[in-house]
Amino acid sequence: MIFISRNTAEGQQRPRRKVGCLGGCLIFFAVYFICSAILGWIMGDALSSSTVKLQDQTVYRLQMKGELVEQGQEDNPFIGLMGEMPYVGNRAKKETVGLDHILSNIRLAKNDDKILGIWIDGGELAMAPASAKAIRDALLDFKTSGKWVIASAKSYGQTNYYVASVADRICLDPTGAVNWNGLAAQKMYLTRAMEKIGVEMQILKVGTFKSAVEPYFRTSMSDADRLQTQQYIGGIWDEYKTSVAASRHLTVEQLDALADRFMGLQDAKDQVAAGLVDTIVYMQDMDSLLRVYTGTKNYNLLTTPKLAQVKRETSKAKDKVAVLYLEGEITEDEGDGIVGTKVIKTLKKIRKDKEIKALVLRVNSPGGSADASEQIWHAIQNIKADSIPVVVSMGDYAASGGYYISCGADYIYAEPTTLTGSIGIFGTVPSFAKLRNKVGVDIDGLGTNKHSQLEGNMILNGMNTEERALMQTMVERGYDLFTSRCAEGRHVEQSYIKSIGEGRVWLGNKGKEIGIVDELGNIDSAIAKAVELAGLENYQTVYYPEIVDPYEELLKLFDNTTEEERLLLKVRNFCAKPRVMALMPEVKIY
Repeated sequence: MIFISRNTAEGQQRPRRKVGCLGGCLIFFAVYFICSAILGWIMGDALSSSTVKLQDQTVYRLQMKGELVEQGQEDNPFIGLMGEMPYVGNRAKKETVGLDHILSNIRLAKNDDKILGIWIDGGELAMAPASAKAIRDALLDFKTSGKWVIASAKSYGQTNYYVASVADRICLDPTGAVNWNGLAAQKMYLTRAMEKIGVEMQILKVGTFKSAVEPYFRTSMSDADRLQTQQYIGGIWDEYKTSVAASRHLTVEQLDALADRFMGLQDAKDQVAAGLVDTIVYMQDMDSLLRVYTGTKNYNLLTTPKLAQVKRETSKAKDKVAVLYLEGEITEDEGDGIVGTKVIKTLKKIRKDKEIKALVLRVNSPGGSADASEQIWHAIQNIKADSIPVVVSMGDYAASGGYYISCGADYIYAEPTTLTGSIGIFGTVPSFAKLRNKVGVDIDGLGTNKHSQLEGNMILNGMNTEERALMQTMVERGYDLFTSRCAEGRHVEQSYIKSIGEGRVWLGNKGKEIGIVDELGNIDSAIAKAVELAGLENYQTVYYPEIVDPYEELLKLFDNTTEEERLLLKVRNFCAKPRVMALMPEVKIY
């Protein structure tokens, strides 16, 4: 083959050098191996220096910004190479911090004399109440060592202030505020928008309180949903008030009165007068205060990712306790959350490892696919069949499908503000009949049997009475299976589970009262229980899933999907086809 170049200056055409397929492949592989070598050198250099040496006179700088996730990742060496780019493609970089790293760092800070204290820096970390309580409890435990904790922020979000209230001194920028104004819960209802485009969501559900589908056929909260939402945000608010009152030497009545003033709009001096903060100081001047607390101007600061790289002493025991993190929405074989096929593969791997003597499931999920939940439940039961005790530690959520995969454990822990329960199920079938009529699309066809075209008819024409009855029977069968799994796991009658089920969301402390949770506690409590049930003395802890490879993280940076597109994609997937779900209502608490 010959490629012709553009005309030369003399107005003639001249042939370019022949480049065949073999030559093209050689060039490709040469470039590939050169790039791989460069990246390998970068990776090797980065990873070789990944361990941080702890120095004397160190302060743990707990930066409260970004988004809290269950399992922290190692520092990605590629991030630094890309500079301070706020956007990659069309998507803002999402900074995340691991709850596991924060809790581990606080424990290290308590026990290592090289760390003088903790500086809670900032007040904008996106986190749910249960995770916030875990951090707060860890900080309270840290203070038993006699070491100090100080907090500073330009402004404090309400949940961040709940954490920061444990500090010996709370500092606020002169232009900032404490957004202490009470909790609210809001939901977005899409019914009228769907009506305008001619899409109707046909709903089949079991459970008076199963409100996850209400945004698709209502325009406001049902009485049942309003009741359960008021109860759980009221319970979270009580926890906030009680804990802050104890730390700040205020009463819950005073804190309610301050919330009614909407302290987020009050002057910084009013925040001091109210007892919410101790000191007004510009954030740029925090160095002076840190010098006072450390007693030196040569103190060292280590942030969460850096302190997480300080080498810990680990056990070399043969016996292992596996901790499996299950975070996100439950899907069958795709997505970024709890992907059924991947989780089952991991559970099989754990089962084959004869050195693993106990399993802890850290569940942080609002639920999702009912079938995927059943499959994961079965894989967990296979592990229990091998006499391996299974203990669940619930995070922010372990509701609906999240409770489904938890209910078969030998023991269940939850935080007081964990959202759990929501034992219910629903099915959704979108109908495009109105849209089809609006745009003038006609449908015709035939089938060999009575219901050969059932799925297509339900979507294109809407369900008739018989089809709705068939679908409702399927959903009720799913609910019966779900409640039977819960009854079996909790060793109670199925009728009792149905009486407390109905899709109702409970807080962890109420879950303990009604028997769907065994004890209030954190992941450390769950590990200790697993060790007890397995009868272990010496053991090491291993964690799953394995840390994401930095190369994969690099590729994620080039995901061009915007947050708006993600929301539209979620709605599209919800409307795409008939499906049965075990999912709690999506609600924004702030």
